[in-house]
This record gives sequence, C-alpha cells and structure tokens, in this order.
Amino acid sequence: MKNRKTPAPKIALALAGGGPLGAIYEIGALCALEESLAGLDFTRLDHYVGVSAGGFIAAGLANGISPRALCAAFIEDRPGADRFDPSWLMRPALGEIARRAIMLPGAAASALWSATAGRRSIAQSLERLGPALPTGVFSNEQIHLRLQALFSREGRTNDFRELRTQLTLVATHLDSGDAAPFGRPGWDHVPISRAVQASSAMPGLFPPVEIDDRYYVDGALKKTMHASVALDDGVDLMLCLNPLVPFHATERAIPRIVDGGLPAVLSQTFRSMIHSRMELGMKQYERAYPRTDIVLIEPDHRDPELYLANTFGYGRRRELAEHAYQRTRAMLREQHGTLAPRFMRHGIALRADVLADATRHLVSLPPPRARIGRAVAALHGVLDELALTTQRLA
Repeated sequence: MKNRKTPAPKIALALAGGGPLGAIYEIGALCALEESLAGLDFTRLDHYVGVSAGGFIAAGLANGISPRALCAAFIEDRPGADRFDPSWLMRPALGEIARRAIMLPGAAASALWSATAGRRSIAQSLERLGPALPTGVFSNEQIHLRLQALFSREGRTNDFRELRTQLTLVATHLDSGDAAPFGRPGWDHVPISRAVQASSAMPGLFPPVEIDDRYYVDGALKKTMHASVALDDGVDLMLCLNPLVPFHATERAIPRIVDGGLPAVLSQTFRSMIHSRMELGMKQYERAYPRTDIVLIEPDHRDPELYLANTFGYGRRRELAEHAYQRTRAMLREQHGTLAPRFMRHGIALRADVLADATRHLVSLPPPRARIGRAVAALHGVLDELALTTQRLA
C-alpha cells in the first residue's frame, strides 16, 4: 500500500490596524518572524486578512512582496519604483471641503433662523451646521492610485480574483455598521487598491470611500482583528499581529498617564478600547476553533518606546521598525519553549541560532542624536499628536 501524502497545513495571517505606527511595527515584526521561522514563506500563505493599515501590508504580501521588500519601500525609503512617500497621505481633501462649503450658507441661515425665530438653544442651532463640515481632513485617493500602480506591475495584480491566494480586506459599511469583507465572493470585484483605501478610511481623518453607491470607513470600527474571516474557512495555524496595546505605566517611564496631557490620555483610551475588543475576540477564537493553533504577536504592554511614539508620525520609522524587529526577536527567544512545539506541528522550525545572533539588525541607524536633539524631536511628536487630536475633535 502506498503511503498517503500528508496534506500541507493551511496557514493564515491576520493584521490589525494602527495608523503609520501600526504598519511600521508590523513590518518590523514580520521581518523578525520571516528570518526566524524556517519552512514558512510569508508570501505564500493560504489566507491574508487585513484591517486598516494592516490591509496595505496584507495586500503586499498576497502580491508576493516580501516583508523585507516592504521594509525597503516603507521604512528605508530606498530610491526605486516601490518607494513610499508619506506626503501622499497629507494632501487636503479639497474636493470634500469644497462640496461641504457649498452647503455652508444654507446651513448657516438655518442655524440663525433656529436660534432667533425658532427660539432654540445655541447648541441645538449649531447642530444645523453639521452637514457643512467636511467628513475628513486629508484625501485618501492617493492610497488607491499609488497601490493601483504598484499592483499593476508584472507579476502582481490589483484583482482579488487573480491572486493565487485568498486576501480579505475588511472595511465598515457606514450606513449599517456591518463589516464589508472585500475579496470574499460578492465583494471580490472591487479593486484591491480601492479596498485598502476603504479599510483604512479613519473617520475624521479621511473621508468615507464610495464603492458601488455605498460608503465605507475603517474596518477597525467593527472588530480589531477580523481573524474569524480566515478561521471560518478552516486553517491549521493562525498568525495574528496587533500593533497597538495599552501601556502599563512604570516608575521608569511615565508614573501616571495623566502627566502626558490630553494626547497621552486619548492615546491610552483608544488603545484600551480596541485592545479589550481584541482580547475578547481572541478568547472566542480559542473556544470556537480548538483545533487551530492561534499565535498572537503584539508589543509588550510595558514598552514605552512604542507607546510614546506618535501613532500618525512617520519621521522615526527606521528606529521604531528596528525596535519592533528586536523586541519581536526577544519575545521569540523568551517564549521559545512554548512556541517551538506549536510551530513544529505545522512543519515550521523556530531557529534558535538566528534568534541568538546578536549582530542581526533590520536597518542601519544614524548615530544617536544629542540630548537636545532628542528632546526637540519628542516635543515635535507631542505637538503633531495634539494637532491631529484637535483636528479630529473640531
């Protein structure tokens, strides 16, 4: 009797969002995982699930772009065809602003009438100005245009149906609050680049994205991870990367979150809200899919380096990616005894020799700046965060 060939394990990857900082962390962590896990090719997995910033990375991996290549384009900013320029995301949403400005005279007249002849309160009258306010500060159209060009090159595709693997990019339908799984049957006619744009349309920052006469926003509004999209298809190993965690303050970092002012309080609140949802989701996954090995990779809750970084900043991308790379390597070393058997069940070896090599680095960093330079840089980061928060509250 001939021996039956054991089927290859089905492996999926789910990437949560987290703005530019989230993408930086995930690229650094993926590069550490790529070189530490023998027998696993991150461009040949069975299913990729991406939400918000994680959608950009998932789409790249599904198109055969390796973590190291993503690092070269997004982190190292090497000259070349795949170069990423963050200024693309900072262009004002002039079309949206103009459309809303047309409504301003009528809305202002309605508010004035409400406050005078209508004898309504000032607060009630000001509500009539709502339709004249832009739904986003910056245009996200460049996300679609740049990725459309990137995925249209030879060997890549901007069509979900032409991929050799399964890719699901999750957005949120604005009018119903339902998850929109672009890439699944019935949702796969939408270009990948447009789905990434919709999945990362953070309310207040970017306008909702119109697709088939419906409007979509950030997929994280519904769930943090959306790993169940792949788990429902049946996978043997589910890798999950989550870049944002609430910070456990210590005496060596920030004694109290409140000492950081409004940006620190808002950041901790946002991180706590999305992480609590993810923790609940992970527990449900473990109960509902007991035969699947689920491995979660995320930052240490006591790591001040990632917490103090500007979530929407891009200036420190090299050092933050290096930090994520090294911290992921450290986590793999610390949990080697637990993780190695789980990976081995799926034909993947956790390489102790690579993890023990202290000479490995992701990127080359410039010499450390003087203390005054670091202080000025930190001040700029806080001001950037405060300015963004003010824009979102306006």
